Amino acid sequence: MFRLRTVRAKLVALASLSILVTLVMLGVLGWLMRNQLFDEARSRMRSARRAYVGDLDDRVATLELAATLLANHPDVIRAIREGDRIAAGARASAFGTLYPDADLVMVQKDRTIVASLGCDSEAVAERSIVVDALAGKPGQGLSGRGCGETREPTYLVARPVEGGALVVGFRFTEARLQSTGKKVGLELAMVDRKERLIHKTPDFPEGAEAVQMDERRLVDLGSKTFIVERFTDDRLTSVRGRSYYLVAARDVTRLKTRLYQDLLIALAIVLGAGALAILWGARLARIMSNALRRVSDALARLEQQEYVKVDGVRTGDELEDLARGFNSMVDGLQERDKLKTTFGKYMTRSVMEHLMAGKVQLGGETLTATILFSDIRSFTSIGEKMDAKSLVALLNEYFTEMVDVVIKEDGVVDKYIGDAIMAVFGAPVPQPDAALHAVRAAVGMRKALAALNEKLVARGMQPIETGIGIHTGELVAGNIGSEKRMEYTVIGDSVNLASRLENATKELGAPVLISQDTYELVKDHFELRAAKEISVKGREQPVMIYEVLGLKEGT
Repeated sequence: MFRLRTVRAKLVALASLSILVTLVMLGVLGWLMRNQLFDEARSRMRSARRAYVGDLDDRVATLELAATLLANHPDVIRAIREGDRIAAGARASAFGTLYPDADLVMVQKDRTIVASLGCDSEAVAERSIVVDALAGKPGQGLSGRGCGETREPTYLVARPVEGGALVVGFRFTEARLQSTGKKVGLELAMVDRKERLIHKTPDFPEGAEAVQMDERRLVDLGSKTFIVERFTDDRLTSVRGRSYYLVAARDVTRLKTRLYQDLLIALAIVLGAGALAILWGARLARIMSNALRRVSDALARLEQQEYVKVDGVRTGDELEDLARGFNSMVDGLQERDKLKTTFGKYMTRSVMEHLMAGKVQLGGETLTATILFSDIRSFTSIGEKMDAKSLVALLNEYFTEMVDVVIKEDGVVDKYIGDAIMAVFGAPVPQPDAALHAVRAAVGMRKALAALNEKLVARGMQPIETGIGIHTGELVAGNIGSEKRMEYTVIGDSVNLASRLENATKELGAPVLISQDTYELVKDHFELRAAKEISVKGREQPVMIYEVLGLKEGT
């Protein structure tokens, strides 16, 4: 049986579960949108970092070109060799005009500064890059100690010249950091490996410089939100191995606001749709549970052999199909019961079940069975003395008695031919002792006829005389007709011979005659007498037929 309350609860729970799943998905969506925020911001930051590195490449390339040109200029070489501060200062001034944000130092081999631009300390001559250049080895790289009193990290390019060296560079000043950040659209901070802050742009989020490499962090500063990431470059590591890092912060306030607005809109839509889904689910659950209840009630009554139908199911879906199918099943069961009742009047239960199981198909099969023909003698003269209604009543009374005997002996009433009965034993369900049942049925029919005649005589009616012919042999049994209208019957010479034996009972005055084939099968159970030899189609020698006198004692 359906547990209807459980079905309704499950349907409502299913609708509610969809809401719960949706809310969980919203959480996942929020997480995905946060990741999207990171990814998009990081993509923009990656582009800005590439722009920063490109700017750094340009500055280094410019320094290298300027250093090479100056180191090969004859006036610069002469000024350094001779220690001509005036000439050296003139060239430094010209260099400053071309490269206003670059530093320049001209130094002799004894580390005397001949000219200086930007650098305000003679300590630059002690830098390892400058020392190498004075020794005739060109070099370049970051100097963490810078070239001035401020000790700002400075990128230096040194070239050896006759009598000394030429050094150009640019310092990572706060102004330069602001300029670069503005150019690439980032807030920047420079820190050393000990996390000490060197410089930062004015709007760089407080404390964000502590972010580590390969770490992404969202930092809220007032009404603004930044995504912060640290990066470095090979040129940010000094020749002495001291590393510097740039921490970049990207303002993602507008992007975050837009994503969160989208999330809130999605949440509102889901909650609204969820409320509608719960209401619709509850209504659907009520309709479905009511429909299932009707089917369940009808099924319970059907188990009690009450053929009731399901009414009022109008769901327009499979439940309506289920109710319609249930009603069709009830019609089929009613029809099957009618067929069983009807078949039960003509055959035994085993034969009826054999036919109802569909084991007999359109067409036939050859098998061995026993045929019994029973006919009322002089029925025409009897009918002439009775009106139609009385005649039919007499036949029905006679057939009722005879058919009961046939069915008790597992026979099948094949058909009624006027006042004659044709019965089959051993078909459609094979019987090893079909002949014995047939002859026993004939004896029983004679006894039943004697009892019926006593009733007829008592009512002032003429008694009935019958003749019975029985033969056992091969025949064709099956459904004959069409798919729409079939009749189960048996045909063949064996059927014709049984009919001929029934006709012979009139000639010989013997109530029951059996063929030689049947005789061989039942001779140990009945009192039999040889009656006459007859010619049989398909056999060269005449065949003896026998009269059945009764059962042997003890059988």
